[in-house]
Amino acid sequence: MNNKEIREFSDAELAAKVVELQREKLNLKIQSRTGQLEKTARVRQVRRDIARCLTEQAARAAKAEVK
Repeated sequence: MNNKEIREFSDAELAAKVVELQREKLNLKIQSRTGQLEKTARVRQVRRDIARCLTEQAARAAKAEVK
């Protein structure tokens, strides 16, 4: 997921995406601990996607606060 895709989400979609990614991160963590994780790079990718979404949420909040 790139920044352009994230900017196109509505506020509700963005919040839902964060929850979905956090759930996926938890599942990946469990798989890693049990030795079932096949794509280790996915953990890093999910973490960064969460950060991108949270950054966009913060930017929108700051923009709304200024108005």
